[in-house]
Amino acid sequence: MKPIDELWVYLATNPLLHLTLTLVAYLIGNRLYRRFGMNPLLNPVMIAIVILVGLLVATGTSYGQYFEGAQFVHFLLGPATVALAVPLYNQFARVRRSVGPLLAAIIMGSLSASLSAVGIAVLLGAAPEIVASIAPKSVTTPIAMGIAEQLGGLPSLTAVLVILTGVVGAMLGPPLLTLLRIRDWRARGLAIGVAAHGIGTARAMQVNEVAGAFSGLAMGLNALATAILLPLLWSWIF
Repeated sequence: MKPIDELWVYLATNPLLHLTLTLVAYLIGNRLYRRFGMNPLLNPVMIAIVILVGLLVATGTSYGQYFEGAQFVHFLLGPATVALAVPLYNQFARVRRSVGPLLAAIIMGSLSASLSAVGIAVLLGAAPEIVASIAPKSVTTPIAMGIAEQLGGLPSLTAVLVILTGVVGAMLGPPLLTLLRIRDWRARGLAIGVAAHGIGTARAMQVNEVAGAFSGLAMGLNALATAILLPLLWSWIF
């Protein structure tokens, strides 16, 4: 065995290795993101994913082995999600004044996100379990995986689709909203939160506090609406 291979075998047994790699990959992505003027096409999460996937493939490391160390980051998703309540509290007065249109937009956004994905998958001839896996792709990962399992889908595939949806939404959502001349930060945040859940919300928080607050609220309410409405629609349609 070559010295470099022996070194890697030694390092791979340390759970902190994969945590460190995850943090370094994100720092590289964030540095590139800021270096090029916070261009949404250079999303730090996307860059980190590409780097980590390349490393795992190159070293033959399984995802299970990687997750043993990276699970500390996964644990912090809970506190980070709860922390979204802070900007929401700061914008509570605006939220209260917009509660009617806000709820209507979230319900319609939830339905359109799910039904459009299902319709496209069915038209392309996807298998039933694939259709069920893609239906909750705009909901935050833990809830989406639970919904997919209830519908007969593949939770692991749903997790991948959810992350992909979030990254694409964070990258293309802001330029698209600008192209459509949507200037209201409340509307922009609401659209990003419904379509791109946590990853999109993180992007909205970087751009504007109002957009971030409405995006966080939309992410949570969209998850609730989808968890209630999608199984009912699924049983009715299929």
